[in-house]
Amino acid sequence: MLINYDYYRVFYYAAKYGSLTRAAQVLMDNQSNITRTIKNLETELGCTLFIRTNKGVSLTPDGEKLLGYVSAAFEHLREGEQEFSKGHGLESGTITVSVSETALHGIVLKVLHNFHSKYPGIKIRILNFSTPQAISSLHSGIADLAIVTSPTGASKPLQETRINSFNELLVCGPEFADMKYKRLNFADLQSYPFICMGKDTKTYEFYNKLFVKEDLVLSPDMEAATTDQILIMVKNNLGLGFLPDMIARPAIASGEIIELKFEDQIPKRYICLLKNTEYSLSSAAREFEKTVLAEREK
Repeated sequence: MLINYDYYRVFYYAAKYGSLTRAAQVLMDNQSNITRTIKNLETELGCTLFIRTNKGVSLTPDGEKLLGYVSAAFEHLREGEQEFSKGHGLESGTITVSVSETALHGIVLKVLHNFHSKYPGIKIRILNFSTPQAISSLHSGIADLAIVTSPTGASKPLQETRINSFNELLVCGPEFADMKYKRLNFADLQSYPFICMGKDTKTYEFYNKLFVKEDLVLSPDMEAATTDQILIMVKNNLGLGFLPDMIARPAIASGEIIELKFEDQIPKRYICLLKNTEYSLSSAAREFEKTVLAEREK
């Protein structure tokens, strides 16, 4: 879908001021052109973005959703202009990084500490995204870099670099404690309440392939949006679930959850750094990339 980017500029200001008249004044245009542009954008997107009111215009749910993306893009551009106006040093600037929950626990928190200690003047915006959302943010230019988990499904112009590997552990809550003496496999999981990431995630895709390999159907009783949600559900005895070892180990050590014996092989997964090779990184983003790469497994 190729949409005139001026349409988004008009949409942004109309949404910002809640008035087509005010947007026309700011953009030094006439209201009829602003109205026509909004209608063109709605036609292109196939949805209604504004509702007219006595006080001006208000956003529809679709309009609110679009504004989130457009605002992030405009803010990113504004900060880019500020960085160029201040030069290309490492004293200031802003980096936007899309991060999955597992990557946050596995490497990003450490990288953030090291980077911020060295470059305190650089602001870092973290976007908590699933892997597909993170990839979309790289394609759109909203994010400078993405740190997510495999499988990423990334292809050119995105470049993928593996940083660290991790294992997934099958865990349960205290009410399932008697299961720790059993040796389980994928077929056994169909006899117990099972928690998994949602269908729109790469983790679901990962486990679905493992189930299919065993001629089984992945049909979780509950779906979560993040690994942290799986941990909370397991702690509250809502079912069994797989968790990355770096997230599961502390809860296992404290006795909040229990690690189960699992016989079927689960391939290692990786925390990966992604970037869009069609975009040039700022000095700050390049330095952040170096800090991440320094954490690669030897």
